[in-house]
Amino acid sequence: MRVTQSMLSNNMLRNLSSNYNKMGKLQDQLTTQKRITRPSDDPVVAMLGLGYRDSLNKVQQYSRNISEATNWLDSTDDAISQGVKVLQRIRELTVQASNGTYEEAQRGAIAVEVDQLKEQLETIAQTQVGGKYIFNGENTNKAPTAGDFSDGDIELEIFDGIKLNVNTKGSELFKSVFNTLDSLKSKLEDKTASDTDISGFLDTLDSEIDHFLKIQADVGAKQNRVDMMKDRLSSQETIATEIMSKNEDVEIEKVITELITQESVQRAALSVGARIIQPSLIDFLR
Repeated sequence: MRVTQSMLSNNMLRNLSSNYNKMGKLQDQLTTQKRITRPSDDPVVAMLGLGYRDSLNKVQQYSRNISEATNWLDSTDDAISQGVKVLQRIRELTVQASNGTYEEAQRGAIAVEVDQLKEQLETIAQTQVGGKYIFNGENTNKAPTAGDFSDGDIELEIFDGIKLNVNTKGSELFKSVFNTLDSLKSKLEDKTASDTDISGFLDTLDSEIDHFLKIQADVGAKQNRVDMMKDRLSSQETIATEIMSKNEDVEIEKVITELITQESVQRAALSVGARIIQPSLIDFLR
């Protein structure tokens, strides 16, 4: 087979084009730090990447749900603590009012403070997180009123198939406390009420405080569960990120080395190509 000048030139151009393509791919990898820039570069890597990224996205969504659950539970815990302090103060006032030394005016002053403390409890019942009322069941956009709470659970998916109820129903927490405080205030304002009548509220107040503390313990148990799940998700996110990185990311040092090598090959090819193209018709006639 006779090798012509045209054949040599065409082969040279094809080789140069191929080298340029390889250099272009390496430069893309160096810029993006990814093995592929389009699915057609490596369909297997692309398909695996989709699966890994989907897993990572799920873990990150669960982590966001965990953060929201933490906000709800922490706010609920803080609100209950404030409620316990209010009830403990009311109990102190009830003890004072029932010791037999307080006059009518003093009891009246205590009645006023009890009423203010009841209003404070109502404010606590309207605690919000991110603009949502946490004690009003599913009706989170509406502020609850004393003794009138909506029901329903607020659940967040904190892992695949695992949902956590993050809200505490106001109807369960505050239960009959507002009615109790209304009755206590009426007794304090009643001129005929005896010390025994007033001290009779102490057991009820103790029960209310115990009830708040019991629900707070339940909230604490949920907080512990969320903390453990948060650690688990953090580990899974790290693992998923590492797996995805191994599948998609390039070794920068290796790419730089290959690019330098390819540039050397390209320069050599250009040098050889120049000598192939150089001969003219006169050179052949000599």
